[in-house]
Amino acid sequence: MVGVSGCSDSSHPALALTAAIPTTVPSDAVLRIGDPAVQIAIQAAGLDKQLAAEGVTVKWANISGGPDSIKAFRGNQLDCSAVADIPSLFAHWTGTPTKIVFQSVTIDPLSHPVYQLGIAPGVAVRTLTDLKGKKIAYSAGQAQGALVLRVLQKAGLSKNDVTLVDLPSTASTYNQALGSHAVDVAPLGNSTIATYLHQYSGSSAIDTGIRDDASTLYCLTSSVQDPGKAAALRHYVAARTKALLWQNTHPDEWAKLYYQQNQGLSAADAQHAVQVKGETGIPTDWTNADARLQATADLLAQNQGNPKFDVAEVVDTRFAAVEAAAAGSDVVGGAAS
Repeated sequence: MVGVSGCSDSSHPALALTAAIPTTVPSDAVLRIGDPAVQIAIQAAGLDKQLAAEGVTVKWANISGGPDSIKAFRGNQLDCSAVADIPSLFAHWTGTPTKIVFQSVTIDPLSHPVYQLGIAPGVAVRTLTDLKGKKIAYSAGQAQGALVLRVLQKAGLSKNDVTLVDLPSTASTYNQALGSHAVDVAPLGNSTIATYLHQYSGSSAIDTGIRDDASTLYCLTSSVQDPGKAAALRHYVAARTKALLWQNTHPDEWAKLYYQQNQGLSAADAQHAVQVKGETGIPTDWTNADARLQATADLLAQNQGNPKFDVAEVVDTRFAAVEAAAAGSDVVGGAAS
């Protein structure tokens, strides 16, 4: 028997957020998921067939990142989306109830950063302290925005020591802003940094020295409270776990499928992107990840005037055991998590 509480958006009574996750997927349950990269891995590993056999119907959406996913959530066009850590916080602050149902990490994250700081051609920035007085691309509701604040904190600087240029990170926006000198510095992801350095003569990049590997799947709270969707999501979380581990063991295939064919990188740059990214780890539990999320939430509250809150409100720890079980002996703990 499942615990219920109130009503959900479906015809089913709402599943209590403390109840056991159902295991039986009803025939009318559909998950609308924006998880483009993992979608490719799931299909390449044949896990889409496993999901179908388990009765899980996924309606894929080409949506990821905070701004697009929150907009889709508000329009009830999406159940779940792949993001870093910041969108969950901003969804909370802007009145869109969501729950994190998946968290993964990078093994040896400081050696495999998600972002580097791209430096505009001819601009002299060799260390973090050189950021003082520079124009820095900044997107408050995205992971890149929080990264900028954390970098400034590490450098002993405040946002008053630099000029933050409000600029959402979409497609090649940051590359172009750097190339045109609209900004001096911008955080660039590992799939775009090589393209940027090749495209603009005299450009450069430096490491942040900060752990930036937060990676989650978050869902509308109302979707998690739908018993059918919750049951389907249990299976999806397990399949997603296996898909990420498949990437670790098939680096050449992943480089071609994702970075070359999907992201448009050259074969050499695709191989480089896989090497830079490193291997994904599935944590034994979310204790360390949640502590990092709390520290980030506190930093954003301090710098952006948002109210402080306990991030346990946006994390559904019931799914931590689901992904750990799916990973089996491949889970990571200790400093890696």
